[in-house]
Amino acid sequence: MSMSDAAALELVLHRDIPLTRDMGLSVLGWLEHELRLQLPLEPNVNHKSTMFGGSLYCGAVLAGWGWLHLRLREAGVEGGHIVIQQGQIDYPSPVTGVAVAVCEAVDENVWQRFMRTYERHGRARIELHTHVLNGEQRAVEFAGQYVLHR
Repeated sequence: MSMSDAAALELVLHRDIPLTRDMGLSVLGWLEHELRLQLPLEPNVNHKSTMFGGSLYCGAVLAGWGWLHLRLREAGVEGGHIVIQQGQIDYPSPVTGVAVAVCEAVDENVWQRFMRTYERHGRARIELHTHVLNGEQRAVEFAGQYVLHR
């Protein structure tokens, strides 16, 4: 992802989902279909001086949303609406500093099936997995069902 692409995604997130500005969310990178977002601790801190679970949930959801947004952009798909339909999250350990939300590439067969379904029906669903790092440690695991519709 070039700096202009990172800035463009960050602009879309900050414009279309204003909460992301208050959270201090930034786009770290897009490489080999892996998206990394960053959340600072200070605007997302809870009463235990760790990151608020709601902020971690938002970061995980937004990593999937951003991943799908970028993949669709690469595929030349415009005008579709991405929504989160369902999400399951686990918090095995607290985040005590900067959080990095990572959404990795799905299997290419899964992606192709998703695209064929969207082209045929104008609606498709895909499950994306995100983890949130506290330093090098995985502190959050998230699985979300995202729907793309016209």
